Amino acid sequence: MSKEDLFVVEDVQNAEETPVVPEKEVKETPAKGGESETGISVLDSLSGKARRLFDESDYSEEDFSSMFKLYDETMKSIEQGNIVQGKVVMITSDSVIVDIGFKSEGAIPISEFGNDELEEGNLVEVFLDDFENQEGQLVLSKQKADFMKVWDKIKEAHDNNEVIDGRLVRRIKGGIVVDLMGVDAFLPGSQIDIRQVKNFDQYIGEMSQLKIIKLNKLRRNIVVSRRAVIEDERATMREQVLKELEIGQVREGTVKNITDFGAFIDLGGVDGLLHITDMSWGRISHPSELVSIGDAIQVKVLNYEEGKTRISLGIKQLTPYPWDGVDEKYPVGAVVNGKVVSTTDYGAFVELEHGIEGLVHISEMSWTQHVKHPSKIVTVGEVVPVKILNVDKKGEKISLGIKQLEPDPWETIDERHPVGTRVEGKVRNLTNFGAFVEIEEGIDGLVHISDMSWTRRIKHPSEIMKKGDTVEVIILDIDKSNRRISLGHKQIFDDPWATLEEKFAVGMITKGIIIRILDRGVVVELENHIEGFVPTFQLGQDVKKPSDAFDVDEELPLKVIEFDKDQRKIVLSVRDYFKDRDRAEFEEFKDKHKPKPVTIGDAFGDILEGAPESETSEEKMPKTTAVTVEAVVAEEAVAEEEPEKDDSKS
Repeated sequence: MSKEDLFVVEDVQNAEETPVVPEKEVKETPAKGGESETGISVLDSLSGKARRLFDESDYSEEDFSSMFKLYDETMKSIEQGNIVQGKVVMITSDSVIVDIGFKSEGAIPISEFGNDELEEGNLVEVFLDDFENQEGQLVLSKQKADFMKVWDKIKEAHDNNEVIDGRLVRRIKGGIVVDLMGVDAFLPGSQIDIRQVKNFDQYIGEMSQLKIIKLNKLRRNIVVSRRAVIEDERATMREQVLKELEIGQVREGTVKNITDFGAFIDLGGVDGLLHITDMSWGRISHPSELVSIGDAIQVKVLNYEEGKTRISLGIKQLTPYPWDGVDEKYPVGAVVNGKVVSTTDYGAFVELEHGIEGLVHISEMSWTQHVKHPSKIVTVGEVVPVKILNVDKKGEKISLGIKQLEPDPWETIDERHPVGTRVEGKVRNLTNFGAFVEIEEGIDGLVHISDMSWTRRIKHPSEIMKKGDTVEVIILDIDKSNRRISLGHKQIFDDPWATLEEKFAVGMITKGIIIRILDRGVVVELENHIEGFVPTFQLGQDVKKPSDAFDVDEELPLKVIEFDKDQRKIVLSVRDYFKDRDRAEFEEFKDKHKPKPVTIGDAFGDILEGAPESETSEEKMPKTTAVTVEAVVAEEAVAEEEPEKDDSKS
């Protein structure tokens, strides 16, 4: 039937002059031949225009009636909002033109057909959305037709919480589009799996079991979940696993997640923790060294809480305990090779075999070196020979030593360097109380500050020797148990005090240079670096503090008033020196050393300083010097009564 013919038939139904048939004339029998259902001839019902078109056509009345009946039945089946069958009449780059037997065709976007193979002439089912759009064309939809055809099945699956199959076809923002019985459904990213999925592309093209979790017919919105299916399966598996689970059981599981402290293993619906300490008898720094996510591994059930909510698992328990018979494998005194696996501030851990490690304490690394850190002796990964010092099987500890592989040099130190031997050594370090001198590689001795000079009162070792200097010393004492050697530097020279008694006999006249000023007097340097002491009342000037009238490096005329060989002290006097001199010479000396004027700042300074300088100086003095000063002070106490007698005589 051509479109012109359809217009004719349509004109019949829209005829303006259709006669009204009385009710009594309506026949109830089916129409025959050229009669309509009302019993009126089809030709009689035509309008003038339709009649003229019929007269000009080659159709008989019977043929025309047949076409009219066919058109009438066709139009009754074409209703808006229904699914109708159409024929593909043309395919363009973006549209498919479909004829449903109406006066105009409809254009459907080619994207609605998906991957369907289309050819002109194919019959397709489409949804009649509207009879006419602004361009006078039918509004058809393939997607809506597909949706309407499966809607009842989808709704039934949703209402009954049934599982249906769908193909994951493409990725979009926030999830994946799923082909569900020919219609598009949305699978959110959060519903893909029970754990977070970062790569959606790995699921594209796969068939998967899904549950419908949301429906909206008007918006044709279907939301599905793969996670809900997995959770149901896991719940069933969990129930079964918990019924079978027992301590000591060996089961297969999948590594689900890895943390710093261990790995979580999926036993089939229920998770267990494989702690890092239960992964290996040996040392591992991170679980990822042994397992990876997705690995299928055998584990042993170690323990679980009541209700089996927390399950502890182990891998190392599947292998023999390596510490069994360890004391037989590694007897004390044996020398074995091991690999350094880690170092700490206090030592190095050495692996003797997988699962067995020992500690080389930092004190067991060298007989002679002062090891500050084990990395100075060994490096991680290095294979080193060690000696077994102790085995604690119960505590899983083995003490190892490296220095024990060589003889202890301290055992024979007194044979190589007997007491009294002169040796040369290098100054390695200086302290306030002395200097450490290396007499052979790794062995140091101490030169105490009191053993540096016979005559000088040393405040600091740097006055005699510097770090790095090569000096000659004498072995004074050896303490092998405490690994200490006492050295002396002054003992290299003869003791000058044996001959000083003649040079500095009482009454001898000499000169001295002030090198230190104390509150009780001044220390002067005599010839050959000999030191003497001049009490304040022997300075020839009436002052409370020597610093008020005298300065360091000033030369004084002196007379020896005391020489004590045992106490190694020489006491001198300026006042006694001038007893045998002219009065004018003494007055000239006194004028030259008049007390300095006291300023307000000096006065307040003395108050604020608190402790006198002499006390501070004495506190800082080495032990031997302090003894000498105490002797001098004692001499002052004896001599304090003499000035009055001397003054009266003069």
